[in-house]
Amino acid sequence: MNTNNTITQEELNKSLSIIHQLRTYYSERIVGQQNLGVSLLTCLMANGHILLESVPGLAKTTAAKVLTDALAGSFSRIQCTPDLLPSDIIGTQIFNYADNSFETKIGPVYANFVLLDEINRSSAKTQSAMLEAMQERQITIGGEIFKLPPIFIVIATQNPIEQEGTYALAEAQLDRFLLKEKVEYPTVDEEVEILNRLEKDVFSNNPSILQVEDITFLQEITKKVYVDDSIKKYIANIVLATRYPKNYIDPTLADYINLGASTRATIAFMECSKAIALMNGRTHVTPDDIKYLRYTVLRHRISLNFSALADNITVEQIIDAIVGAIPTP
Repeated sequence: MNTNNTITQEELNKSLSIIHQLRTYYSERIVGQQNLGVSLLTCLMANGHILLESVPGLAKTTAAKVLTDALAGSFSRIQCTPDLLPSDIIGTQIFNYADNSFETKIGPVYANFVLLDEINRSSAKTQSAMLEAMQERQITIGGEIFKLPPIFIVIATQNPIEQEGTYALAEAQLDRFLLKEKVEYPTVDEEVEILNRLEKDVFSNNPSILQVEDITFLQEITKKVYVDDSIKKYIANIVLATRYPKNYIDPTLADYINLGASTRATIAFMECSKAIALMNGRTHVTPDDIKYLRYTVLRHRISLNFSALADNITVEQIIDAIVGAIPTP
């Protein structure tokens, strides 16, 4: 592989081939939900974590499974419940009576892809057990540190409607997710197509089409996509405006913001914009790449107060106002 920061034509062609295979694999098995597909692929290319939110039955789990099926990597699913313990996720030490010693049993978190289904149904203690794994990419059992695989992506789902028996994710937990995607209802035509594909049994056969090495290559090329200083300043100004909104947007809207985005948002914009640029066949980032990512990067990092809920003000409205107030380079 080319060792400098310039992407060769050969590397670009190979990257676009991998991206095309993944997109084709996804579209053959998932009807519609194109934004979800792009977000999942972005996290795969940036090696980050994603939070999926929608009412039940809109293929969040299916989409996550389809993406992991495409790769010959390890996959584990954790169904979150209120009685789930941290040791159920990261693992624990078990006493072996045969040789009178403790054995370490690593939990399901040790995989390339970890699906945390209905993460908001697990307790705060269990949610926090994922923090070290998601941020530091390691787990600690009995004082011993275990490094997680180089490709480690947490795909968490949550249902925003049912509140009974759920635990809202803390801001620190939300910030660990590179992106947050909201999954919408399919159209009538898409729903009919889902029924047609079920009749043809297209969901039962999901052979792997790529190796883990292909994704490692794709991630390395993504890192080399060029981001101009003017784009970096554009990103920084957008994030700054979320922290001091009264200096940029209508004070009435600004009053709805309780907390702005952290530096992780700045980093997420840069890392994810490189992936979006590469998907579009470019080796450099444009302002439109940043605008495309504005919801998925910021919607879980801007905290609104109760007045926003009472007045039916959505975080997407706030984001549009902030991004619209920043001059495009």
